[in-house]
Amino acid sequence: MDRRRVLLIAAAVVAALGTVLVLVYVQGADNRARDAYETTEVLVATQQIERGETVAAAAAGGKLALEPVARGQILPGALTTTEGVEQDVAMIDIYPGEQVVPQKLGASAVEETRLQIPDKGDMAMSINLTDPARVAGFVNPGSEVAIFVNGTDATTAQPYSRVLLTRVTVIAVGSTTPITTTTTTAEGQGGEQVAETLPRTLITLSVSQPQVQKVLLGQSQGELSFALLTEDSKVRLSPATTPQNLFPG
Repeated sequence: MDRRRVLLIAAAVVAALGTVLVLVYVQGADNRARDAYETTEVLVATQQIERGETVAAAAAGGKLALEPVARGQILPGALTTTEGVEQDVAMIDIYPGEQVVPQKLGASAVEETRLQIPDKGDMAMSINLTDPARVAGFVNPGSEVAIFVNGTDATTAQPYSRVLLTRVTVIAVGSTTPITTTTTTAEGQGGEQVAETLPRTLITLSVSQPQVQKVLLGQSQGELSFALLTEDSKVRLSPATTPQNLFPG
């Protein structure tokens, strides 16, 4: 087979491959257009449905309607009828324009407030932390954190920092409240008192009884702070860091 024939065959293969790719792209474009413009009617809230309100009451009050939604924007499980869920209640507020999905409905609104503690034998406890102490708001339910305590030794009056708990699970993040604290500046600056407002947030943890006791005592000894962990984070109990060993060598 001479070189010209090989080149002709290669050109034919490339042309055929290009045709296939064009057809695949056109088909994909058609599917995207279909998702964007083809609609299906699903149940949508036309007025706010309050937490604890039944689907039947919402429907009777004109708070639900079938509305066309682009196929690509329909939420998984979006309802198209109230049949079978009439006595279910809204677990959270459902706002106008929201699609009604089973995840937002339940037998009782009380179910939503029941705290799920992942480890058998553990209990829930809450800590009130500032934004910096809770990793600037990146700690969410399901996060795993290490807890550190910064305090002052009662015997030596020396400040210290050390690990209190190596790994615990966050199960809830509560409301944030601004708290005003007053600090006194150094004598060289006149010893003036300065008021500072920092938001503090309730963080609820899943912990064992010994861990609860450590956290409660740690709070009385100093300030608690979280460190957000990943599966690969390495944390171990170690001697406290003090002014004497802060800078090695």
